[in-house]
Amino acid sequence: MEWYQYVACFFAGIFLANVVPHFVAGVSGNKFPTPFANPPGRGLSSATTNVLWALANLVVGFLLFRVGHLAAGEPFSLLVFFAGIAFISIFASKHFTQKHRE
Repeated sequence: MEWYQYVACFFAGIFLANVVPHFVAGVSGNKFPTPFANPPGRGLSSATTNVLWALANLVVGFLLFRVGHLAAGEPFSLLVFFAGIAFISIFASKHFTQKHRE
């Protein structure tokens, strides 16, 4: 695999993991921070905005998944993919602990 495919795998993990909180919040009818909130990433966006943001992340993540040629036959690409998931999950858990204090 080429180096850029590993980068695509990492970012595919980030984008695909980011689908989950926004989609769940949105379909549950709850507000949740998005880059479109005021202030960006801190304020709360509507449920519909969260669903749309989740779907955008899903499309980008899928495209990156395809560019990365992610497959079970390439263990390092899977490791890089899961590293992306771990990175965004830990970042989000720390960043969003403050969302209800504003």
